Amino acid sequence: MSRKKWLISLGLAVICILGFIILGTKSLSHKNTLTVATSGTLYPTSYHDSNTKKLTGYDIEVIRAVAKKLHKKIVFKEYNVDGMLTAVKSGKTEVAINDFAISPARKKSYLMSTSIKHSFNSLVVRASDNSGIHSWADLKGKRSAGESGTNYQRLAEQLGAKAVNYDNVTNDVYLRDVKNGKTDFIMNDYYLQKLALKAVPNSGLKIIPNMYFTTNEDGTGEGIVINKNNKQLQKQINTALAALKKDGTLSKFAKKYYGADVTQKPTVHISKNFTLKNSYVGQ
Repeated sequence: MSRKKWLISLGLAVICILGFIILGTKSLSHKNTLTVATSGTLYPTSYHDSNTKKLTGYDIEVIRAVAKKLHKKIVFKEYNVDGMLTAVKSGKTEVAINDFAISPARKKSYLMSTSIKHSFNSLVVRASDNSGIHSWADLKGKRSAGESGTNYQRLAEQLGAKAVNYDNVTNDVYLRDVKNGKTDFIMNDYYLQKLALKAVPNSGLKIIPNMYFTTNEDGTGEGIVINKNNKQLQKQINTALAALKKDGTLSKFAKKYYGADVTQKPTVHISKNFTLKNSYVGQ
């Protein structure tokens, strides 16, 4: 090959390489897909409709509406709690949405959106005998049903209960095991527990009305977990959420799935505010 031809070939190769780099950069900066980690098992936040099998729920509708505002297609990936957070941190997904508290500990490892839900916490027990629980001291020695790595299980152990852990199972499994005595209580978000009981008539269970609680990790509501390095996406999501709040879309979703406007802070008597002793970034 002559030197002239070789130089022409080299020039074309450089142009092609630069073209691929430019196109690649353009495709990244104009990415039209939002990848979302969720559980698909938490009613009414993120679950599969029993008839259609379609993934739905309050958080799911919210993130779909956000993606629409951002002109992005959405891809869901289902994990347990730790799996969701790991997926966001590793970049397997860009966000996670599953009733995640905007807690101080979580904000050290992730970016969080503005709040999409406000709530408080409760205990589900057997209706016949309160599972022997009439005060916070009674939790000592009882068996707490929950998912490993959550603040609920962490608090239960802190109060002397034994954690019985499950891996991303549906609500009916938790409720059944409390009813049959395999476990004694479930700590979780009040609205989630109320609707879980409503979805399973004659469960033989109830929420203890005088033991509502909060923790120092509840933060300022629940929001969307975002990769720490994606401040641009956080800004875009918050802009979309502001618009959805202003036009009433979030309130409409809240009333549809919770039967209450959970976008507003609740006004109930809180029996106790707990301080979790050890740092942890779980739910």
